[in-house]
Amino acid sequence: MAKVGVKELLEAGVHFGHLTRKWNPNMAPYIYMERNGIHVINLYKTVAKMEEANEALKKIAASGRKILFVATKKQAKDIVAEKAGNVNMPYITERWPGGMLTNFVTIRKAVKKMAMIDRMKKDGTFLTLSKKERLQVNRLRAKLEKNLGSISEMTRLPGALFVVDTMREHIAVKEAQKLNIPIFAMVDTNSDPRDVDYLIPSNDDASKSINIIMTQVTDAVAEGLTERKSDKQEAKEGKEETKPEAKKEDAPKAKVKAEAKVEVEAVVEEAPVKEVAAIVEEVKEKKPVKKEASKKAAKAKSKKGDDLTKIEGVGPKAAEALSNAGLETFAKVAKAKADKMKEILTEASSRLAHLDTTSWSKQAKMAADEKWDELKAWQDSVKGGVE
Repeated sequence: MAKVGVKELLEAGVHFGHLTRKWNPNMAPYIYMERNGIHVINLYKTVAKMEEANEALKKIAASGRKILFVATKKQAKDIVAEKAGNVNMPYITERWPGGMLTNFVTIRKAVKKMAMIDRMKKDGTFLTLSKKERLQVNRLRAKLEKNLGSISEMTRLPGALFVVDTMREHIAVKEAQKLNIPIFAMVDTNSDPRDVDYLIPSNDDASKSINIIMTQVTDAVAEGLTERKSDKQEAKEGKEETKPEAKKEDAPKAKVKAEAKVEVEAVVEEAPVKEVAAIVEEVKEKKPVKKEASKKAAKAKSKKGDDLTKIEGVGPKAAEALSNAGLETFAKVAKAKADKMKEILTEASSRLAHLDTTSWSKQAKMAADEKWDELKAWQDSVKGGVE
């Protein structure tokens, strides 16, 4: 990684701050002087802080954790998308979805929905929908791709957050603080450096300034990824050298495992067919398209549990509480008493104590018997699941 000097930063305009009347007093240690009513950033401190931040980012990348880049301002979004994409890191450049970090489970569900639509198009299930339904599903897919396409490979919370302009991305900063995720940021003279763990004092409004800082940052990340790759290669080679020859008697066991794996994959491949109805139901107010799954798919689904949120009044949190208490299917909820379910919700969270469980057994019975038309008609005739 070629280290950048003060001269290059000066030519890129990294030293330009905001008007003196807009400054944040906490940025005083990083300000060199004031000229023509504008604060000038001390580039020597910028270089020192950037080296410190790059070293930390390099270690995080080498550990295998993802670094989420956030920049939604016009002059930064294209640069960040390009630089972060080059090192295969997730980024948000359109709009910060509220709860992106603090409600990560829900965000992941939306990403999985996008993958499910792609799977429908591959296996031909998409073509069984009507023209209007296909149009609606395509619109949903385009919207998800625009907002969440860049984080589709981020399966867990990021190891760090890199932000361009903490004033604009204050929601992202607050969420990261709540979850104790390290925050790296380009901080201008109008921002509060106390919100950031590793700050780089710099001009966060000029595209040249953003480009030169992002180049240095992503180079450090790339270096960390290269180190990780070489370490894994060395470990693999060392393991192969010390690996003993497989015993002949283990061969039958390996064969049994391989056959079991084939059976499981067959079940998993068949299961998504029935999930088409869930997508279509969300994007339109009509009867969902009915698809019959094989016996193996139904068996796999029963082990996983039913989608209890189809019961009016049951949200994701309430469904999770019921599943944790052993009521993970419609059949079990149908047999459960309202008082018992109320008790489960109250123990799970005080926020769920107000929910009315009187009609849940009735709705679950209809769902268990697959009387979806009857259930929908009943739900349309009542308000909030209360008769």
